[in-house]
Amino acid sequence: MNPAVAAGSIDLSGRVVVVSGAAGGGIGTSVVEMVARAGATVIAVSRSKDNLTTHIDPLIEQGLAVVPVAADAATDDGIATVLATIRATEGDLHGLVNVAGGAAPATWMPALRVSRADWRALFTQNLETMFFMSQAVAAELKTRQRPGSIVSISSISGMNTAPFHIGYGTAKAALVAATRTMAVELAADGIRVNAIAPGVTKTPASATYVGEDADRDRRAIAMGRRARPEEQAGAILFLLSDLSTYITGQTLLVDGGLDLKWTHLDADHTSLFLEDDAFRTAITR
Repeated sequence: MNPAVAAGSIDLSGRVVVVSGAAGGGIGTSVVEMVARAGATVIAVSRSKDNLTTHIDPLIEQGLAVVPVAADAATDDGIATVLATIRATEGDLHGLVNVAGGAAPATWMPALRVSRADWRALFTQNLETMFFMSQAVAAELKTRQRPGSIVSISSISGMNTAPFHIGYGTAKAALVAATRTMAVELAADGIRVNAIAPGVTKTPASATYVGEDADRDRRAIAMGRRARPEEQAGAILFLLSDLSTYITGQTLLVDGGLDLKWTHLDADHTSLFLEDDAFRTAITR
């Protein structure tokens, strides 16, 4: 699907949107492209300069209004760098998309094996990055007396159970709670706060533990296939746009009906998407 077609009549011209976690080559990069094609100037934030070069520079070369920023959303210095960039960028600050997060394969394990360090790392990566970046951008919007839209990425794991991935699932569930509370506090200022909860999506990150298996996908997902990154980006674009001006505090499942079936757990309660038997054995020990 062409992101330019997906943008359709949505017009974000003159607006500035920050995308945190923009350069992984998956959902974040798709968001950057789609939002820029809708007319916005996108501040693309990644802690990896190499990823910015690989995934964001080609968008700039196409003539899209994208400002790459190397900064870590998990640190105060990183957030300060993003704020300085916002203030130096022409246009009306409008939105923030929190994509930064995720979990390495090593974070999968039984609940009884999770250490305090494991837990804290997952919460820093998936909750703190969202909350403190949202706090900073919302404060900037309030200072400018401008309405805006904040959209964060939770996960289907935060909307249901997450066997052998309790830290990640709980952090994503906490993100949903933070979204709801911030939505109430910021509603009077015209700042909407929403989230999406993706199902299994074909991204470079998910490829580290999810292989190709069309039959499994047909059994597990009502629509019979995994999502493409731009399908998650389309939902985010909608929540950023003026088509959703009366929506706040919501988490939209974008999962192709996976949650409707929720049949992806095998007899040992591990995910059918984990094709590597050695990995499956390792995380359940």
